[in-house]
Amino acid sequence: MKYLILFLFLASFGSILTGYFVESEYSQKLIGFGVMGLFFIVFPLFSYYRWKDKDVKDYMLTKENLDKMRENQKEKKI
Repeated sequence: MKYLILFLFLASFGSILTGYFVESEYSQKLIGFGVMGLFFIVFPLFSYYRWKDKDVKDYMLTKENLDKMRENQKEKKI
């Protein structure tokens, strides 16, 4: 999965650079497809890959998590 994301990122970025530096009739389409590839394919795949085994409740500000944070701050001050 990591290599697929890297390949798609390089392909999208390469498409953007090619569209920017090569003067042709379809250069704007290359830039557009590169940006669309980044935002609709690469970023969602990357987000899924990084979050797939994590619990969202660990990152939410609940009463229990706030209490844990306060306890950790008190321990560090001592």
